[in-house]
Amino acid sequence: MLLSRGVYMFSIGTNDYLSPFLTQSDVLNSFSHSQYVDMVVGNITSIIKGIYKRGARKFVFMNLPPLGCLPGTRVIKSDVNKNNNGSCLQELSSLAKLHNQALSLALSKLEKHLKGFKYSLYDLNADVTQMINYPFKYGLKEGKSACCGSGAFRGEYSCGGKRGQKHFELCEKPSEYLFWDSYHLTESAYKQLASRMWAHTTNNPHFLGPYTITDFFQAQ
Repeated sequence: MLLSRGVYMFSIGTNDYLSPFLTQSDVLNSFSHSQYVDMVVGNITSIIKGIYKRGARKFVFMNLPPLGCLPGTRVIKSDVNKNNNGSCLQELSSLAKLHNQALSLALSKLEKHLKGFKYSLYDLNADVTQMINYPFKYGLKEGKSACCGSGAFRGEYSCGGKRGQKHFELCEKPSEYLFWDSYHLTESAYKQLASRMWAHTTNNPHFLGPYTITDFFQAQ
């Protein structure tokens, strides 16, 4: 009974797609993009079914953000093409979009086949993309560069002296930045996202349905 009343939130899959690019792995050469996405989403689906068998019924999912537009992935393209101005790594963002489409389809199928299975899917990709492109709209001054790191866009993962790099830059006001470091958002950005996710409204275009998060806490 307790497990069935719980709400289970998932933000998963990012590292499955980042890792091949950051480690220069050749794993993507062994699969087509669609095959790789099917494998990742298939593993996620298996985990969901396992949790469902233990009694869980209410699930919240966030899809993947625009992975090719993170400070740490913009510099990958810059390193490969010295004339690149830091545009997004399109191959990686395309993988994220394929994943998001497959995840949405998988959740819809689970809802049809698992009795009592309910889910809320939040379009984190669209929300973060808006914050990257229009930071001032969200009270931010910088939507592309990280607050902490080094190199172009402070995209090198050196914040705090990581990976043996002792020297790194740190912005004065993290709350004015969307990204804290190469891959993670700032506390203020996460707070904004959390507020929009919690808002009980069907008018939020980033809710892909069929439920909002607050639906799960108001309907017992």
